[in-house]
Amino acid sequence: AARSARPAGAFLMPSSTLRVRRTSTHLNDRAIAPTPFGGVGPRSGWTDMTQYNVDDLSLIASEWTANLIARTIDTPERIELGCRDSSLFVDTLLVPIKRRSGEGLGIELQEIAGGREDGLGITIITGLVEGGCADRSGGDILAGDSIASISVARTISNSGTSSEEEVLVAATECLGYDSTVAAIQSLPQVEGGKNEEEGMVVEEDEEVLLTLKRIRRKPRVKVNLRFPPSQNEPDATIELFAGENLRQGMLVRGVKLNDPLAKRFDTKNGGNCGAGGLCRTCSVSVLRGGEVLSPQKIAEKQMLEDNPRWRLGCKATVGYGMLEGELTVQVNPRQWGDDSEEWS
Repeated sequence: AARSARPAGAFLMPSSTLRVRRTSTHLNDRAIAPTPFGGVGPRSGWTDMTQYNVDDLSLIASEWTANLIARTIDTPERIELGCRDSSLFVDTLLVPIKRRSGEGLGIELQEIAGGREDGLGITIITGLVEGGCADRSGGDILAGDSIASISVARTISNSGTSSEEEVLVAATECLGYDSTVAAIQSLPQVEGGKNEEEGMVVEEDEEVLLTLKRIRRKPRVKVNLRFPPSQNEPDATIELFAGENLRQGMLVRGVKLNDPLAKRFDTKNGGNCGAGGLCRTCSVSVLRGGEVLSPQKIAEKQMLEDNPRWRLGCKATVGYGMLEGELTVQVNPRQWGDDSEEWS
């Protein structure tokens, strides 16, 4: 059962926070959000991600899930936030805010899943306390977001000549309300001036880095398909989500890419390579909107160097860089001959 929204409390002395020592650097220098999901590559600097926000708080609350992620060679077993609808995705945002001595974060939280003895659950943000730390900082914090972790950096003096940065991290992803608040309270209070015993120097307005998880809709790419006159098929339009492979996305929507005139790059004979990037039967000729496709790699460029506007459907993904837009292609380009349109 959901609990009433309550503001996160003031910071107490650390109890179970993770401490990491490193050469001194600003928290913002590390504030680079990761790639949202496979196939889209790094997000473009000019992409306005706010256009993919979901405004319906009740929808967001119903979409959040907690997923057990199996251990791999590089990462331990863990629980991560996810969403139910495949047309949505969970994005990661890094938001710095300033906090002052004696104040909490000024963020109202609500538990939408929990009540377990182990403290696991899902807690989301429902609002900001007017005039509080988060509100004053003006950061990108929305109702429906969930706090995955909170980091505080402290400068540790060494012999008066050098310093290190100690980053204290409170992990809050997939925790119920009480466990979330307890994790937040495990971080130290703001302490102005110099602590002679520990050698700490802390500014009165201390920066806290929030790692937020947010449900957003996936960018969509409208794909206009033009078939060669010999196929006697009407032009069609399909919609793909960012990160989808062009060939696979077309096939599952009933569009067959099997050009009988195509020759394999390796044997120079016919035959479908099964998305191995060798047969060129899935080639398309890009007329407009090529910027929404993933960049060509060296092998694809070499295969299609005589046809610079062609792409292998099996090696191209749409919505690269989290771009939304429109793509127009000619299907089975070898069958077009003199009827092929100009590239624009």
